[in-house]
Parts: sequence; C-alpha cells; structure tokens
Amino acid sequence: MRLNAILRPSSHQLFVVILACVGLTFFTEASSRTAFSGQSGTGAAISEIVVTGKLADLRWPDFSDYKSIVEDFYKQSSYEAAWIHGSEPSTQALSMIEMFKNAWKKGLEPEDYDASRWDARLAALHGATKDIPRLEVALTVCTMRFVSDLHIGRVNPRHFKFGLSVEQKRYDLAQFVRDRLLSSSDPSAVVETVEPPFPGYQHTRTALARYVEFAARDDSEQLAASPKPVEPGQVYSGVPHLRRLLLLVGDLPPDAVPPGNVQLYDDALAGAVMRFQRRHGLTDDGRIGAETLKQLNVPLSDRIRQLQLALERWRWLPSDFSAPPIIVNIPDFRLRALDENNRVALEMRVVVGKSMRTQTPVFSRDMTYVVLRPYWNVPPSILRGEIVRAIERDRDYIPKKRYEVTTNNGEVVTSGTISDDVLAQLKAGRLAVRQKPGPTNALGLVKLMFPNEFNVYLHSTPAAELFSRTRRDFSHGCIRVEKPAELTAWALRNNAGWPVERVRESMESGQDNVTINLNRQVPVYIVYASALAYENDEVHFYDDIYGHDLKLAQTLAKGYPYP
Repeated sequence: MRLNAILRPSSHQLFVVILACVGLTFFTEASSRTAFSGQSGTGAAISEIVVTGKLADLRWPDFSDYKSIVEDFYKQSSYEAAWIHGSEPSTQALSMIEMFKNAWKKGLEPEDYDASRWDARLAALHGATKDIPRLEVALTVCTMRFVSDLHIGRVNPRHFKFGLSVEQKRYDLAQFVRDRLLSSSDPSAVVETVEPPFPGYQHTRTALARYVEFAARDDSEQLAASPKPVEPGQVYSGVPHLRRLLLLVGDLPPDAVPPGNVQLYDDALAGAVMRFQRRHGLTDDGRIGAETLKQLNVPLSDRIRQLQLALERWRWLPSDFSAPPIIVNIPDFRLRALDENNRVALEMRVVVGKSMRTQTPVFSRDMTYVVLRPYWNVPPSILRGEIVRAIERDRDYIPKKRYEVTTNNGEVVTSGTISDDVLAQLKAGRLAVRQKPGPTNALGLVKLMFPNEFNVYLHSTPAAELFSRTRRDFSHGCIRVEKPAELTAWALRNNAGWPVERVRESMESGQDNVTINLNRQVPVYIVYASALAYENDEVHFYDDIYGHDLKLAQTLAKGYPYP
C-alpha cells in the first residue's frame, strides 16, 4: 500500500476530528463564560477598572505602574471587594483613609492619596452599590502607593543617576496589603513598621510637625535689608520681627526680656542669631550680614519642603545595614560613622566636590581597604586640564611638586625636568603622573577605598585650613576628612592591632603605600539632605548647593506615576 494512502484520513475520521475541534471550542468558550459569570457584578466591574490601569476618580488617575500588582491582589479573591463589606467600609478601610488625610505628618502629600475626596465617596456609598467598584479600586491603589512611598520613597533615586538602589527593599504589595493590612486590627501600627527605623528619620518627622505649626503662626514678614551688617548694640528697624521669628523657631528663649528700645539689637538677640547661624551653616558671629539676612528671610514653607525632601531621601536607605556604615551628607559637609544601633559613633567635617564643575556623586559602595601614605595617581581629567598646562609653563613643575611621570602600568619614566618628548606623550595620554607619598601629597597620609566607577574615595589632606570654612565644596569630587587617623582606626576596628596611635604613627613615619584589607567591609553612603533634625530638637538647614532638592521637588510636583 502506498504511504500517502496510509496517512490520508477517511471521510469518517475527518468528520470525527472536525466534531472534536468544534466541541473543544464550544467547551472553552463555555468555560470562559462560566468563569466570568462566577464573578459578581461588583467583581466584574472591579476587573474592568483594573484591566485599564486608569481610574478617573483618582487625583492621579493613571495607575499603570501598579496595574499588575493590583491584578495580583484581586485575582486571589476573584475580584471581589476587599475593603467594602456589603455597602459599608471596613474598619481597615476607615483606618487607611485616616492615614491618607494625615500623610503630611510623614512628609507626604495627602492629595496623592485623595485625602479630600474620601468623605464624599463614603457619603455616596450608602445605598449606592454602583459606586463600590470605583471606591474599592481607589482604596487599593492609594494604599499601595502610600505603603510603597513610605517604604522606598516616591521617586526612584536611579532617576537622578544616583548610585543608590531601592530594589532589594521592595515589598510584594499585593501580599502585604492582603496579609498584613486587611487582617490587622491596627493598620496604623503595621504602616509604622514600613518606615525607616533610624532615629534621624523619626527626629525629622517630629521637626516637620513643628515647622508646619510654626508656619501657621508666622506672619511671613520679610526683614528689611541693611546697607551694612547689623552689629550688637545698634538700632535696626527689623528687630521686632526678628525677635518674633527667633522666639517662634526656638533660637531665642521664651523668657528673654526685650530692651526698652524695641529696635535695639541687644546681646540676648545677638546670641539667638548666633544659634540660628549655627543651625544654618553660617559663621556664628552674631552679625546680621547679607547671608544671615538671606537665611532669616527664607519662608518657613521652604523649610517644610526641605524636611519633606529629607524624609524622602531617608527612605532610599536600606532598612538595615550589612555593617555599621559611614554616611557622608554633602550639603552639611559632615561625615558620621554609626554604631550597631545606628547612632553616631564618630563625626567630622569633610570637604566635597565643587558645586559648579566637580560635584561629589550620590551613591553607596562597600569600603574594602585602606592605604597608608599613598601615592596620588592624577586622574586623566586633572592631568589634561591642570598638570600639562603647569608643565608647559615650568618644565621643572614635576620635581617641584614631588610628582613622577610613569607608564600606564606604573613604571617610573622620570621625576625630573620634562622633555618635549615626554610632554608630547603626556598630552597624548600615553603616560601618567602620580605624586609621591608624604605630608604634601594631595591625598594626605591615608586614603580609604570603596571601589566605584566614579573614582571617589575618602582621604586626608595637607590643606587642613579648609575645614574651618562654613561652606566646604573645594575638591575635584573626592571627600577630604578632618580626622583621618580616627576614621582609619574606626574602619580597622575589626583588624587586630590597629588602634588610633598605631594608625597615626604609620601615617606620619611608616612605610609608603601600605595597603590594609579590612576584615569586615564597611558600607559607605554618600547622601544629600539639606535638612537634619537632632535628638535635642535642633533642626539644621543647609543650602541646596548641587540643586538636587530643586530637581526632586520638580519631579514630585508632576505626580503619579513617579519615575
């Protein structure tokens, strides 16, 4: 028998196949209709809303970035209402709505969660089951936004090209809402657990509430300009308002007695101005000069915004650190090393990158080693922009500055007068320059390394006088530290035999270019917060030197979906 005859189906077989296919199609469609009809009218309406990823009732209608999460949430209950029982909101729903209304206390915008819309929605709910699907989805979306915003922040720091990641912190929001919030008798207590656990965050929240109160009581009057700085003992027309402002924010004690002349700038008021100056990164001389006047005239609404942005940035940090970290905050030019309980164990001033050209990047990495008495390998940008030009002016620049010209593999070519040939190779990038170890080395006597693509690290410096400045953005991007020996000893505290005395001795008279690997790596966070609140209720504010606050505020003003 021929092969094609064997493979060719009979008419009876073909009929059976067709009938089977038709039956399968009928069965699939019927099953689909049965599954859909298994949903209530409310469930079907909820499903239709979720599929679109938009809800016109919301202040920010587009929830496409949460669409798949909302789908996961409702699939578990066949799209039945989770927050509404019958035609009544659950106690959990009412608790979440109350938190939405008070979101400002946590540095968030209540209207991001429809704060002003819930009362009307709830009033319309009674006897109007048609409103349940929209209210139900609105509650779920706002809750997920609220929880996520509190936990990892509204904007991903990657949007600003910051080297910080919140990915490891993300919740399974569908599971979190269903298992933690909907089953809780106290959802507000659950929400508290998603916020950063750091004392600084809690102090900032407290400070925010106080400054909101201050702003409500402030008369918003501006202090009059003065052609010369106002000195203690002089008469100044702005004294009455200055007194009210400093009393309001706590720099002037409430029992301070005003002088007989209400316009006299007396010593008590000058002392309050000095406290204000310290809190705002100014020289605390008690004189009301241009910079002090500028800070005094900043509206309290701007201070509120700084605190809100600081809370946002706290949320970008991990909920816990792999080890006690080093945190450098750029706007207040300070480094803080924390202990096991996230409290400050060591603090010092730092110098950071220039605001105009060589900003220090915001990022985090782990410190893995330190180098005592290091070489300074001049970065190519500085070599091209500064060193080559200096050599062109003075061929003995290299020996005068204790530099060496090397190959790109580190082999010394010359440390003497530079020839035309060597200069040409430096211009072409075929040779490099490094500075010899020692007290005049640009890195000082130690560098603390957390390898990164920015080529940024912590180091000491021979230019110690810069630490006395109130504004300290002078570097090419690396971070100069005020107490290098103490910081190095702290970083090496898990390496036996490295107390601060030995560290200092090795820096001053030890071997050159000695590398010590850390037995326990240290997380290093370079962050940016222009407002800091302390345990003693003092709040410090600093200039937005890199403009990062402005960019974050502009991004937040655009609303959801946040990048």
